[in-house]
Amino acid sequence: MNGDQKSDVCAQEKQDFIQHFSQIIRVLSEDEMGHPETGDAITQLKEVLEYNVIGGKYHWGLMVLVVFWELAEPKKQDADSLQRALTVGWCVELQQVFFLVADDIMDSSLTHRGKICWYQKPGMGLDAINDAILLEACIYHLLKLYCRDQPYYLNLIELFLQISYQTEIEQTLDLITVPQGNMDLGRFTEKRYKSIVKYKMDFYSFYLPVAAAMYMAGIDGEKEHANAKKILLEMGEFFQIQDDYLDLFGDPSVTGKVGTDIQDNKCSWLVVQCLQRFTLEQCQIQKENYRQKEAEKVA
Repeated sequence: MNGDQKSDVCAQEKQDFIQHFSQIIRVLSEDEMGHPETGDAITQLKEVLEYNVIGGKYHWGLMVLVVFWELAEPKKQDADSLQRALTVGWCVELQQVFFLVADDIMDSSLTHRGKICWYQKPGMGLDAINDAILLEACIYHLLKLYCRDQPYYLNLIELFLQISYQTEIEQTLDLITVPQGNMDLGRFTEKRYKSIVKYKMDFYSFYLPVAAAMYMAGIDGEKEHANAKKILLEMGEFFQIQDDYLDLFGDPSVTGKVGTDIQDNKCSWLVVQCLQRFTLEQCQIQKENYRQKEAEKVA
């Protein structure tokens, strides 16, 4: 298969994936039919999904589809299996968006994916916390509807739950590394940074979609998953370092967000690298200006 053919296949997979979202919306809205009293909540759910889930690059969700086709035996690549792979891919996207909606609140972010953050919308505020929880609940509802009769169903449930736990542990680590009102540059070590990144980005962005596809393809051995995890965690660390760089130096019109790592006192790759090279005088300047909101101090 040449480059043009591969490009056509990737474009078709992405088109199939995006088109499947309308089915996801329909399935998640079906409860309204039997329970009209929940109509307003279902309307809210649709709005939450359409505003927050649509508009990304879909890399993580598509990864489920691509890896499944590469690993699954031909006899497992039927139409029903495709529907399940597409749905699990959207579950991965929902997992990411659930974390992002909550993370935007904690980081006081302004924009995401080229739009104002969900909690920043007029009249929304901290009600967005409930919407984030709602997004997570959709994951398990979809897995039950599409995969309950599959031999890998329990593995998928445990995988998503474990990833959620590990990511929340990271978020706790991230928050206690930079407690509000406290500037302690001694906490910004490379060891701490790697720990945060491992649980923040690596597991739910890289390992989750690949592991899910492996289970769906019938690959459930501990050795195979351990080998995949080792490679994927390295890829995730590189991705997060790049993301940290773009937070400061990226063009918001390209990245789709305004970086706030400095204002939020984040333990980012840039500040860790700077502190390893700073003189005592430079460290003092860093301490006086980091986590400040004023533009001149951010600069």
